[in-house]
Amino acid sequence: MLVKLVGINARFSHSTLALFYVRNELEGRCPQLRCEICQLTINDNYYETLLRLCEGQPSLICFSAAIWNTALVARLCRDLHRCLPSCQVVIGGPQAGALRGSLADIPCTIVLGEIEAVAEEFCRDLASGRLAPCYEGSIFHGGPRTFSFPYRDEDFAAHLAHRHVYYESSRGCPFSCSYCLSAAESGVIRKEVAVVREELRHILRHRPKVVRFIDRTFNDLPRRALDIWRFLAAEGGETLFHFEMAPDRFDDDMLRFLATLPPGRFQFELGIQSTNPATLRAVRRPIDTDRAHDTLRRLASLGTIHLHVDLILGLPHESAASFADSFRRVFAMEAHHIQMGLLKLLPGAPIASETAACGYVACAEPPYEVLCSRWLSRTELAELYWFSEVVEKFCNTRYFPTLWRYLRQSGDDPFAFFHGLLHLCRERGLFARAATQEVLCVLLCEMIAGRDDAGLLGDVLRYDWLRCGFRFLPECLSEGLAESPEETRSRLYQRLPGELPGLYDRAGRNHFFRKAFFLRWRPETVAAAAALGLPPGEVCCVLPDRDGGLFALQRVAGLPETSRELDSF
Repeated sequence: MLVKLVGINARFSHSTLALFYVRNELEGRCPQLRCEICQLTINDNYYETLLRLCEGQPSLICFSAAIWNTALVARLCRDLHRCLPSCQVVIGGPQAGALRGSLADIPCTIVLGEIEAVAEEFCRDLASGRLAPCYEGSIFHGGPRTFSFPYRDEDFAAHLAHRHVYYESSRGCPFSCSYCLSAAESGVIRKEVAVVREELRHILRHRPKVVRFIDRTFNDLPRRALDIWRFLAAEGGETLFHFEMAPDRFDDDMLRFLATLPPGRFQFELGIQSTNPATLRAVRRPIDTDRAHDTLRRLASLGTIHLHVDLILGLPHESAASFADSFRRVFAMEAHHIQMGLLKLLPGAPIASETAACGYVACAEPPYEVLCSRWLSRTELAELYWFSEVVEKFCNTRYFPTLWRYLRQSGDDPFAFFHGLLHLCRERGLFARAATQEVLCVLLCEMIAGRDDAGLLGDVLRYDWLRCGFRFLPECLSEGLAESPEETRSRLYQRLPGELPGLYDRAGRNHFFRKAFFLRWRPETVAAAAALGLPPGEVCCVLPDRDGGLFALQRVAGLPETSRELDSF
């Protein structure tokens, strides 16, 4: 009996962890089943997807329904009923309940909850050929409070090749945030650290590129998190490990350990959502924002861990003014990526029952984004959405890190800066164009024109551009130079000694001058260099090799110009 287990991912690099749990439960309890895992994406050709699912005349097709694929799963279920009328269709996953009503007119079985909690009853009915319309179960409410290792060795060469590997060392969440489906459950089930180590060894033998821990709050128990990190640091090889973390649940031991890691081993997704106390109380998300601020700045100062923070647009009691304040506070935390997503009124999440009280109007179809609330009109929310798109394009890249460092130090209002940039982007039609790095530079040059510090900011933009690996300056950055790079190179060639330790020896001097790029700083840039992390000296030398840091930027060095400084260089 052929069973197809189908996950439809947002992109190819993702994988669907649930399929592996379901396969193990079904094959373990129903030996007569032959399970085939099918991982597809929402961007695949629809007709080809339908044909692939029909191949082999499966007796049962099981879908994992998530917010990004709900509409596609519903469409496939209807067409599979036409193509394979005798095939049974089962839908599980976080959005299974939302599909129960919309697919009531076709034969379909809905599974609500973890497969471990419903497997016995479900498998018995499956073997008899009489599946019920719905099955429910929860490992938190009467089910087996355990979950096994989902993978087999052959999975890594087949289903997980060139994909992220998802792993959970715990299930459940210590919080009950009203906007999250996890609030429907209470408690956390954690595997023993010794078990986690052994399961991770199994995964790491296959040298995956990325392992994503899906524990809802990995550092809920700081000592446990540290024990697992120490194991990964010792045995994780070149794998990148991703964690969802609470930004106010780090202790000093954790921070001291993280300071010992090389760049690019860990990345953290840190949920803040808002810094408005009334909002945090309303959504039942306790967080010490001052402690979160201090922790994020300490993590950012390490320069070795990619930091991703979240804000949610449209939460209760969040006005345009309070959201602007949340953005200012989060921007000051120095995270590398600030994701500002719209609140989604997910069916089954507690906040969905507060629609009337909060004045919510939301999209009728997944992902159920809010359109307005009691505190934000539709126009205000739309404005904040486009503001978030500007931050996404300009800030959530490796393009302009020194510019954002300057904004944090200069006393500029970051919300006002990006809001002004939004107006400029609209005038120049950015949202209808490809947001290339050069296009963004053009807009930033226009944005800073006329400022008292425009000369310094021009140098900062040139520095950030060249560190991304370019060996030329675009037209917008070639204007206003203190001196052309060619003139700087020529003068330095005449003045610099026959060898400079760390940069070149006598045999490599000509090669150095051919491959390096030279940018003469303005006096105000020289004065601000230390504070901005720029190389000291009147000239910035951009070298042809990478620095080995988190974002693999070009290596740089500072060079003096005067004879007196050269003597002490």
